[in-house]
Amino acid sequence: MGVASCGGGETTAGGGGGEQSLKVGLAYDIGGRGDKSFNDAAFRGLQRVQKELNLEVKDLAATEGESDADKASRLKLMADTGYNPIIAVGFVYANAVKEVAPKYPNVTFAIVDDETVKGSNVANLVFAEEQASYLVGAAAAAKSEADNIGFVGGVDTPLIKKFEAGYVAGAEKINPDVEVQVGYLSQPPDFSGFRDPAKAKTMADGMYDKGADVVYHAAGLSGNGLFEAAAGQKKWAIGVDSDQYVSAPGDQKQYILTSALKGVDVAVFDFVKSVGDKTFKPGVQRFDLADNGVGYSTSNPEINDVKPRLEELKQQIIDGEITVPTEP
Repeated sequence: MGVASCGGGETTAGGGGGEQSLKVGLAYDIGGRGDKSFNDAAFRGLQRVQKELNLEVKDLAATEGESDADKASRLKLMADTGYNPIIAVGFVYANAVKEVAPKYPNVTFAIVDDETVKGSNVANLVFAEEQASYLVGAAAAAKSEADNIGFVGGVDTPLIKKFEAGYVAGAEKINPDVEVQVGYLSQPPDFSGFRDPAKAKTMADGMYDKGADVVYHAAGLSGNGLFEAAAGQKKWAIGVDSDQYVSAPGDQKQYILTSALKGVDVAVFDFVKSVGDKTFKPGVQRFDLADNGVGYSTSNPEINDVKPRLEELKQQIIDGEITVPTEP
């Protein structure tokens, strides 16, 4: 397998002579492969497609400051060179998929984190991020000795507001008096907040300096800056989308209490498998706590003392006893 750095590189891998003829294309969101979070979760799904389904795969990275037309060109390139199905990773591809999918009715598309694009050949892979965020918010409040926690959002969008809303609600369930500091790294149409670790470190340091002892991020690649800040201040951090305790450098690992998990890898794999099995269904496919589509990580043993309470809350959400808000 050829491997190139994220931010414009690509990988093409053969499936080793499998019987199926599908060629699977995947286009990354801002930040690209190597973000240890959202895009890397998609990449894990693609790796699983290659290994378990024995299919040829290709992934292409977004470039800094690109337009919707650039994204559409990337999807067209894949479609024109025989890739089918094609996965667009992130809501930033909504306009591109909306434009390209109707022109290629025989190609099956999936878009992650968007349910606005409609089409008989389009699946919308979306998640109950607020539910996972609720659980890590509860963990943050339970572990906070200062009754003061923080949230760093990448870009101020409705999607990232879901993370904030769940986090605050979960924290307040544990401690109604907890203070939650909230900050966003950029405002649309500026999406640099998903790829600016230095700015995230500055914001997180500011939250710690103002009394927070646990900070959660929903900021993609920028989250690496939070972990630097947490290690420097010897305070807790909470990761997102992937289990970021596992991928963190040794000097940061112990400070990553947990991560809000989002099964982008499972969604990618299941989508491709459905196309191969000819069981594909267009439209919204929502992944939540009930089907383990979202959750929280337990790799750091420091979470163990609050895990029983988190499991109680998880079951209450699944049973409908707790309805988690999607807006702050």
